[in-house]
Amino acid sequence: MLTYPIIDPVALSLGPVKIHWYGLMYLIGIGAAWFLLSLRVTKENSPIKPEALEDLIFYAAMGVILGGRIGYALFYNFDRLIDDPLMLIRIWQGGMSFHGGFLGVMLAMWIFARKHNSTLFTMADFLMPVVPLGLLAGRIGNFINAELWGRTTDVSWAFIFPGAGFEPRHPSQLYEAGLEGIVLFLILWIYSLKPRPYRAISGLFALFYGIFRFIVEFYRVPDEHLGYLALDWLTMGQILSMPLILLGTFLLVLAYRPKKEA
Repeated sequence: MLTYPIIDPVALSLGPVKIHWYGLMYLIGIGAAWFLLSLRVTKENSPIKPEALEDLIFYAAMGVILGGRIGYALFYNFDRLIDDPLMLIRIWQGGMSFHGGFLGVMLAMWIFARKHNSTLFTMADFLMPVVPLGLLAGRIGNFINAELWGRTTDVSWAFIFPGAGFEPRHPSQLYEAGLEGIVLFLILWIYSLKPRPYRAISGLFALFYGIFRFIVEFYRVPDEHLGYLALDWLTMGQILSMPLILLGTFLLVLAYRPKKEA
């Protein structure tokens, strides 16, 4: 069993202003994505000009934040949303959903594409290789906050998380950081080094994220107020990941289907 590193969730205090590690992780993820996109945008096949990159990052960041918050309320706290609609703006109380953030980013890319006379998946294919960096940073933030911990276990790398009782648990946040962050980033970045068919990169992202999230959910404790939704093992995260797996498969089939000759 490993010793959990107690870290103050507040990274920096400036008088009444407190900067939390979780929020800082979002900034780090966005900054890393911005840096790598600034490399991609200089290539000949870049779908946008370098001067439009800042605009793209802004749209994507708004999609993540607004979509993630709204998705959390709809998918995980709908009853609370009905009773207290203002919970949506109380972001400091926590609560973000990847699946909502994904939908928010796709909507943002559609709006951005229309503005720049392009298409949704042209922008999504350009953006998706760097999205796992944000996921990696976010999961590290979850680990620092000692939240979204895993199920009890006797593996040697288990942790006893504050607020989770005295039993050792899977560090499921780190599993997600590894699979959804590092592994998915390597898959997409290497795959995108060469020109790929339209929709293929977006499809690969959706497929592998859905698979990785579905697997990790077996080691993660579901939200207490939701629990297991079916068969004593199916979680909300798995239910929301299944459409992503189907979407990714569908996009890849479309991308690689034989072209009809004129």
